[in-house]
Amino acid sequence: MNRYVAHLRHNSQDLAELQEAETEPAAPAGASGPVALSLRHVDKRFGSNHVLRSIDLDVPAGQFLAIVGKSGCGKSTLLRLLVGLDQPSAGTISFRDTVNDSARANARIVFQEPRLLPWASVIDNVVVGLGEGVSRDVALRESREALRDVQLTEKAGEWPAKLSGGQRQRVALARALVSHPGLLVLDEPLGALDALTRITMQQLIGRVWKELGFTAVLVTHDVSEAVNLADRVIVLDQGRIALDLDIPAQHPRNHGDPELAAIERQLLDAILGEG
Repeated sequence: MNRYVAHLRHNSQDLAELQEAETEPAAPAGASGPVALSLRHVDKRFGSNHVLRSIDLDVPAGQFLAIVGKSGCGKSTLLRLLVGLDQPSAGTISFRDTVNDSARANARIVFQEPRLLPWASVIDNVVVGLGEGVSRDVALRESREALRDVQLTEKAGEWPAKLSGGQRQRVALARALVSHPGLLVLDEPLGALDALTRITMQQLIGRVWKELGFTAVLVTHDVSEAVNLADRVIVLDQGRIALDLDIPAQHPRNHGDPELAAIERQLLDAILGEG
């Protein structure tokens, strides 16, 4: 591992899961593209607890998919399978590139908590996302570009403790983006933010996804958030896909749009078992 990155990561238990998910070397700038996902008969059990039940799902390269459902329905478990933090008990998960060849996902994850290194500057926290084999000069250049993508260039030298909650989550997003992922999964990344900051972050995520072109999978309890960000929303219920709904509205979308409100109602009915 590059000594600069290794030094930043040393003794960091807060980033243990993040590092475990980064099983592939960081791709050079511009080298990776969005991946398509294919899940076939995917099951996940934890002892007697059957969390996911025969999930079949295809996600085209570059699509933004949101997953909603009640607590305990298997949303976060599915995300962990996609990035390799857990393995399915049965079934297969495969990835293909834009010409339909088998591909590595170069998957990255953004958690609800930013999980930043408190003793490292903002830019050094982003450097951690690059993994092995990257020189210090390249790591800093790539990290500055990622910070520019999330509109935090001026905070590069700050300490995490001096940032707002929204700014810390933007650093976490930059850390995931710096390796040019083909798949970005987001596990309730905005759940701890206030309402106005949350809307601003939704707009930022939507813009970055459009500009960089990765495949995105978002887990959220917020149906409005799912409808405003995603091309498609699935509802999980007791480990199964209960509804798979395309969102035809063009981006960017406006909160309060009557068409989107009708889609939200349909999703809520599916989650709550009404209608």
